[in-house]
Amino acid sequence: MRIVYLCLLLYLGLGASLLAQRPSFPENGVVDQREGCYLFTNAHIQTGPKQLLKNAQLLIKKGKIVAVGQNLKLPQGAVEIDLAGKYIYPSFIELSSNYGLSAKPKKDNNQGRPQFLSDKKGPFSWNEAIRPEQRADQLFSPDKKAAKALRQAGFGLCLSQQKDGIARGSSALVFLGEESAQEMILKGEAAAHYSFSKGSSSQDYPSSLMGAIALLRQTYYDADYYQKQEAGLEYNRSLARFNELQDLPQFFEAKQRFNILRAHKIAQEFGKEYIFVGAGDEYRRLEALQAAKAKLVVPLNFPEAYDVSDPLDANFIKLGQMLHWELAPANPAALAEAGLAFSLTTEGLKKPTAIWASLRKAYAAGLSEEDLLAALTTQPASFLGLSEQVGTLEAGKWANFFISSAPILMENSQLLQHWVKGKVYSEANLQAADIRGTYSLNLAQKSYQISIEGKAFKPTAKLTFADSTQKPIKLKLDYHYPSLSLSGKFTADSTAPIIRISAQWKEGSIIGYAEDEKGNWLNVKGQRQAAFAPKKAAELPKRDSSLNWASKLRYPFTAFGHTAEQAPKQEVVLFKGATVWTNEKQGILENTDVLIENGKIKKIGKNIKLPKGAKLVDAQGKHLTTGIIDEHSHIAIQNGVNEGTQASSAEVRIGDVLNSDDVNIYRQLAGGVTSAQLLHGSANPIGGQAALIKFRWGVLPEELKYENAAPFIKFALGENVKQSNWGDRQNKRFPQTRMGVEQVYEDYFSRAQAYGEALKKDPENTRRDIELDALLEILNKERFISCHSYVQSEITMLMRVAERYNFRINTFTHILEGYKVADKMKEHGAGGSTFSDWWAYKAEVRDAIPYNAKILDAMDVVTAINSDDAEMGRRLNQEAAKGVKYGQMSEEEAWKMVTLNPAKLLRCDDQLGSIKKGKSADLVLWSDHPLSIYAKAEQTYVDGICYYSLERDQRLRAELKAERQRLIQKMLGAKSKGEPTQPAMPTEDKHYHCGDVQLNALGGWKVD
Repeated sequence: MRIVYLCLLLYLGLGASLLAQRPSFPENGVVDQREGCYLFTNAHIQTGPKQLLKNAQLLIKKGKIVAVGQNLKLPQGAVEIDLAGKYIYPSFIELSSNYGLSAKPKKDNNQGRPQFLSDKKGPFSWNEAIRPEQRADQLFSPDKKAAKALRQAGFGLCLSQQKDGIARGSSALVFLGEESAQEMILKGEAAAHYSFSKGSSSQDYPSSLMGAIALLRQTYYDADYYQKQEAGLEYNRSLARFNELQDLPQFFEAKQRFNILRAHKIAQEFGKEYIFVGAGDEYRRLEALQAAKAKLVVPLNFPEAYDVSDPLDANFIKLGQMLHWELAPANPAALAEAGLAFSLTTEGLKKPTAIWASLRKAYAAGLSEEDLLAALTTQPASFLGLSEQVGTLEAGKWANFFISSAPILMENSQLLQHWVKGKVYSEANLQAADIRGTYSLNLAQKSYQISIEGKAFKPTAKLTFADSTQKPIKLKLDYHYPSLSLSGKFTADSTAPIIRISAQWKEGSIIGYAEDEKGNWLNVKGQRQAAFAPKKAAELPKRDSSLNWASKLRYPFTAFGHTAEQAPKQEVVLFKGATVWTNEKQGILENTDVLIENGKIKKIGKNIKLPKGAKLVDAQGKHLTTGIIDEHSHIAIQNGVNEGTQASSAEVRIGDVLNSDDVNIYRQLAGGVTSAQLLHGSANPIGGQAALIKFRWGVLPEELKYENAAPFIKFALGENVKQSNWGDRQNKRFPQTRMGVEQVYEDYFSRAQAYGEALKKDPENTRRDIELDALLEILNKERFISCHSYVQSEITMLMRVAERYNFRINTFTHILEGYKVADKMKEHGAGGSTFSDWWAYKAEVRDAIPYNAKILDAMDVVTAINSDDAEMGRRLNQEAAKGVKYGQMSEEEAWKMVTLNPAKLLRCDDQLGSIKKGKSADLVLWSDHPLSIYAKAEQTYVDGICYYSLERDQRLRAELKAERQRLIQKMLGAKSKGEPTQPAMPTEDKHYHCGDVQLNALGGWKVD
């Protein structure tokens, strides 16, 4: 029997999931044995991203799809539903959610007291951020309100995870229905999850991004060792679970494009493949993601335009923020164009249904409808390895789909019903007539004109007066009868009483009653005069042909970044007639030529012939030097410079957290700096591994690294490491005295010795320890120490410790009492990298003098001047000049303190630090004497590439000004159209210093 109306069946609660007995539950009462068989006819069915069947049929039974196509027969006992003109789509799949899981409260970091080991009961990891034992399926409970919101956004399945920790355990793939957890879980353990956020852990460690990376790396090594160890040696449920989860799809919540690359390095190290949850900014570095063959889950939380109506407020907004507002909607299209596999998520949206507007924006920005549908259906199913069960509408798959009034990308499209596991969730009666239109309504012998418009299943009503002005009145509609109620003031008089109407609708007629303000009942009659005609025809969003996102990218994505076409290139360059500071035996050469080719210095001399196609630089009256090298810097570091939560953090690596977008790279190029050693801070005795970078502005983080760099590590002495200025924290971590600092070194080096012996004897059965690996490299003279230091007694102490373990301290940095122990340093073989004239800024430096560098140099200690500061870093030529002022150094010797000497300390003087044939073409052309306060770096070259020039800088400034104004006008236009805006607020760029510490994710404090 054909049933025209389905509403009665639905409201009796006879959905498909109730039509068969639940296998593991007893039934209280009579069991309904019907099988939930439905045949949907005359529908346009999007079976998958590539296929739309017009006027087709869909047959489902017992929550599964039986058949899709034409001319399907109606099985006996089935319900037929006529969907003439309507559309059926496969349910979307959400891959980044905590749906159905209770949010875990944040801990309070133990009231400020350091916590080194987990206090979690049971045989779990020592660190609370490692929690692979978490299982979403054991915590899951359906949430009717949240499920409804996601269904209204088109989602019928959700990958739900506990978003807490670095190793987060397993997620469950769940249906977005409202039955029991047992019925809604499709796969109990669907994927494993990771991040760089420690979450609710109350432990101090890790307090930095590099610490989180190190912890995850060590966990992989520990899990491997645990799997291989003999039974009974240790039982660790966290490591056991970590291993158990490795065969599942592996998801990594990166939340930032560079974090994707960092996590990819970990994946490569351990032979894993991650699916990355990104931040929507992936378009900025597509080439790197393509090289990594990244699989992605990307949000659609496109930023709102900034309110730039106040010109001063507009100055708070950076160019990168403005560009991201414009280009973020093109992110999905960019990923599709790059051939990357990706899915889309509602994460970050104010509410799930906001996805519809975002999808239309993404389509307008270039994403094809096919790629859009794939990103919501087939691609997430593929990521989970469940393409045989979900993602398309095919026989044998779960009956997860929604019905819409029109193609989903059209503005007037309305989601009418959502079927999850063969059960319908909706109040919409698909067979109800469309009541919209213009009506003439008679009420108490007066005639009114009523317009009913809006969406077919959520209409609105307006009262139209004789002068064509309109006034909204309330409309409530019940399509199942159908009946409607109207209420409002039926005159323009604001003091008029409210009249309420209750009526039936039938074939264009309205018949009912009204009650006036006196309680009198009035007859109401109305007739539709004209059917509803939308103001504009239903159509897909218009493509934004002006966007051209690729042409607007900048490298880096910030002020002074260049477009792909503007990227500086390696050239053959001849500098003609310069005053050349060689830093070699030849000294300073007047009126000399220098030729560079293939990134190297090729010739030095007079009257060098200009090679064909080479660039000629007239350097008459100017000075040519090698680039400045900063031995001690903290620029270009992301999310923390210190992992000071433990006495030793030798396992962390600055090279893991490089930020190639830091504008300080460009600023320091403008000051003639071409290289810097980026050091861990000074919060603990044994800090992290350093990174020597070249200032290649616009490249990726890994490409900043100097390829032939000797490995270094940061140590520290003094007030910082014993936490003198860390406030009133109870039970501060060890050490708290200078004596304790020495014991830290003794303890760790003795442990590293024992570790090295164990590796020699039985490498297969020795636990890999990346912290002791670094310390063992020191003992083996394969890694070198740069030590933060002030006081002579501690400087002497560390040299004696090193001598006991048969290695030498490479560099004492800061070393403001170095003049007191210069003879000992020379005997030991240590160099010094000091401030030019800092003194009396804290207790440890009361004895500092501005002659320190001169005295160290006079004692034949290799001595450099460093910055330790982003601002001072771009004025190191002037810092070197102070050696002439205070110590009467020769100009050449003073200049070597920021060029050749730091190169010697960093063991790269074979390639850097002087102008010599065969060395790297890291050069600076100065307008004046390089030690002069009036000197400007006119051109700065790294590897023979001009990354900075005054001419280029002026051109970029003009371009950036024009680009800002273009974007400001575009934002003003968006505001005038009524688009939402966000306030223009300043954002702070973090400039790290030695003592910047952050002991939890919520805040921190600074020590000097």
